Amino acid sequence: MNIKVVVIDDSALMRKVLSNMINESRDMEVVDVARNGQEALKVIERSRPDLVTLDVEMPVMDGIETLKTLKERYRLPVIMLSSKTNEKTTIEALELGAEDFVEKPVSIKENWTAFKEDLETRIRSHFPEDKRTVKVKKSQSLVPDVLLEKKASLKAIAIGASTGGPKALVHVIQSISEQLAVPVFIVQHMPAGFTASFAQRLDSLSSVDVLEARDNMRIKPGTVYLAPGGKHMLIRKNKISLNDEPKVHGVRPAVDHLFESAAETYGKDILGIILTGMGNDGADGCESIKQSGGYILSQDKQTSIVYGMPRVVFERGLSDQVGSLTEIADILKEMTR
Repeated sequence: MNIKVVVIDDSALMRKVLSNMINESRDMEVVDVARNGQEALKVIERSRPDLVTLDVEMPVMDGIETLKTLKERYRLPVIMLSSKTNEKTTIEALELGAEDFVEKPVSIKENWTAFKEDLETRIRSHFPEDKRTVKVKKSQSLVPDVLLEKKASLKAIAIGASTGGPKALVHVIQSISEQLAVPVFIVQHMPAGFTASFAQRLDSLSSVDVLEARDNMRIKPGTVYLAPGGKHMLIRKNKISLNDEPKVHGVRPAVDHLFESAAETYGKDILGIILTGMGNDGADGCESIKQSGGYILSQDKQTSIVYGMPRVVFERGLSDQVGSLTEIADILKEMTR
């Protein structure tokens, strides 16, 4: 059965482009379109889609107001269509419950294939063909003794996330104690231009400093560093190193690069965390942390928007502990105070 999609965009051209892209796909179809939020609510009630693509900027009822209403009335995945000119609004939308966003290319004609493949991948990620339920045995104690023993010697925390990550990261970063005494490094799969706004948003919500990382930046304890979009972030002794090397698993920044360099730098005294996201980025990096004697915490299926990255880590036997998003936040609070 095809994935049924409703396209909401005030541009007639964009509605046509998106509809053509989706209808060309083997397993999805556009069942209706809408020009604004008010029209969209009527269309969705009538067509009952599986997923919605939603423009950030629209007249009558903008993307944010439309998103709020959709989330109140329906349990529908929403993918935002955004541009670099409204990155702050996009971050707000992700916090309000949008599952993902796709950056509109400057030129559809020149970037048709890449945009189409990205959109298809993000839509499919919410409807995996494999419906198996992964049964996870959770630790009896929220913070087991083996992890508590690492608290005194902990030197760094590394976090990786993709689809659904922005909302998850807001939750976990807010839990970090103001007594944080180690650096925290984050890779969130996000295009260049959006991470600066996201770092500012996290900083405004956190009791510790959150910065978008810069090349050659000296690492300070008690600070959170977010990898900039479009740059791999590595740890080199007491400094951050950024580079433009080829994408890994189709992404840059890659969680693997961060985790591998962090394992090399901090050895057994590191806590690695894998949050919601599609694909398998981070699994090799988790293996490096495990081999160095570090500890791996992965998000569970029930609270992951897309159980891809944490699932691969779990199925490869790399998770020391599996927890819900709330449990992970509580563990971070305990480990950083």
